[in-house]
Amino acid sequence: MARRRFFVEHVRAGHASIAGEEAHHLTRVLRVEKGQKFEISDNESVYLAQVEAAHKSLVDFVVLERLPAVNATIEIRLYAALVRFERFELMIEKATELGVSAIIPVIAERSEKGLEQAVSKRLTRWNRIAREASEQSRRLRLPQLDEPMRFSHALNDPAFCRYFLDESGAPPILSVLPAALNSTDSIALLTGPEGGWTDRERSAAAETWTAVSLGPQILKAETAALAALAILNAWCARPGARAMRS
Repeated sequence: MARRRFFVEHVRAGHASIAGEEAHHLTRVLRVEKGQKFEISDNESVYLAQVEAAHKSLVDFVVLERLPAVNATIEIRLYAALVRFERFELMIEKATELGVSAIIPVIAERSEKGLEQAVSKRLTRWNRIAREASEQSRRLRLPQLDEPMRFSHALNDPAFCRYFLDESGAPPILSVLPAALNSTDSIALLTGPEGGWTDRERSAAAETWTAVSLGPQILKAETAALAALAILNAWCARPGARAMRS
């Protein structure tokens, strides 16, 4: 059985610690005790560590050894139009498990009004959700969560592959994926709000992004985002996905 993994702010001189609410969760919920061994990540490397002391508000670790770490095969950034927060939070959790490197909320024309003003109050909670999902899925790095971005700014992402989900006659996503990417390439995925894209947004995106679909069914926004990410994740993990392009 794989050891649990926790994220720490930093590892210095062979020691690390977790404080505050997260330490309380470790000691009171997970019953972490002195002498137990876990994996810890400082967002760059993974270590085998032993609990040196466990208090209500502080858990100290001593590093035993550095472990080999597997990073995501290809960087994927998710630009997700804002939807109701309980559904957006589900998207954050599952997108994190699926390995995205960044989640950027997007303000679309049909996004529910007022959601973007409330995001700043939610970012702490969203980062906690992403952290817990990262630990559960044994990620090397936490995903980056950004402040909301206007639709027009999201279109400026420099990824080699840029796809936006569109149910209006777009080809299936699997039919447009390239044979391979090189080690510096990345993928950007743009998913729409509950009401779909406006004609103006669709036209603007089509100038530099590739429209793709997930089939004839009309999916909820969070379902569509996660289904597309699962496809991209599986495609990136296949043998030869990172072969150099000619």
